[in-house]
Amino acid sequence: MDSLLKHMVDMTGHRDHTMLDISVISAVQELAAASQTRVLALTTVRGQVFVRSRAIIVAGSVARMEEHIDPTLPGEPLSDYPALAACIKRHEASADTLCADGRHLLWLPIWIGDQVTTCLEITNPTPYTGATIQVIGGIVSVYRNFQNLLDYSERDSLTGLLNRKTFDDQLAKILQSRGEPEAEKSRPVDEERRHHTDTERQWLAVIDVDHFKLVNDKFGHLYGDEVLILIANQLQSSFRSQDRIFRFGGEEFVVLLRSITLENAQKIIDRFRTNVEAHDFPQVGRVTVSVGFVSINAYEAPVIILGRADQALYYAKSHGRNLACHYDELVAKGLLTTITSNDTAEFF
Repeated sequence: MDSLLKHMVDMTGHRDHTMLDISVISAVQELAAASQTRVLALTTVRGQVFVRSRAIIVAGSVARMEEHIDPTLPGEPLSDYPALAACIKRHEASADTLCADGRHLLWLPIWIGDQVTTCLEITNPTPYTGATIQVIGGIVSVYRNFQNLLDYSERDSLTGLLNRKTFDDQLAKILQSRGEPEAEKSRPVDEERRHHTDTERQWLAVIDVDHFKLVNDKFGHLYGDEVLILIANQLQSSFRSQDRIFRFGGEEFVVLLRSITLENAQKIIDRFRTNVEAHDFPQVGRVTVSVGFVSINAYEAPVIILGRADQALYYAKSHGRNLACHYDELVAKGLLTTITSNDTAEFF
């Protein structure tokens, strides 16, 4: 009982999804004496559901977040997990199966309303008793409730996208994780790492709905809100599962694109822009967006990174709209000039 209470206190003390994942699998691993416990993320890409491990703990080791060789891949098809797929289809609380090697797998989907985006997977050599499953179920209920609370505090109430506060936190984490200590920077860089660094980067894109004030003035705020919701839907369907999408405020959105080349970043951003242009918005008709984007440098302040993306966006807005402009390309062509100080950037 003391151990259970300790884990409950630990879980309820977190205000971060990552630490909550680590906490729940650590609790399940200890209390259920499992051989392995994972947090699985379920994402939908073009109508197909994929499963991808997000966090893992193996008996005798500490819990950790999963690292994937190719972060652009959405994972394995849910159809590769027939028992779990059937469980979700029937809206059930759990599913178990016996593997060919004798292991028992127990899946516990985390239902939020009628949606599942997270599932716990517990591996054990033998089946669990009803009492153990009841304890695990209690942990899952606490985990689900705190996921709800975190989602509520992190998301925009109109569109369901992540909010401005969450953006500030996640950009700070990206910059912190990409900044290497001096000892690390002095080490030789192997060819694989050098290739990855030279070709793949993180990107920040700022998106603004063109002539949005006219939409509100002509059709009213209800139709304006509907446009924002539909833009949010286009963002979620156009960008990849590992990218993070935020409503920055009003008609402005921000996307953090992870581990991708300039060519692919441009391709994905243009795909979103053209998807919006081609969409028929009820009553309103045609709507377009303008985009400014920039690569993220871990050794520059967030205000400078965001300011450069804003300048590229301003260039797009002032040169015809319905454009996606890359800051560095504009600077290279002499279309933008920047003078950078320690904490601000002035543009001419």
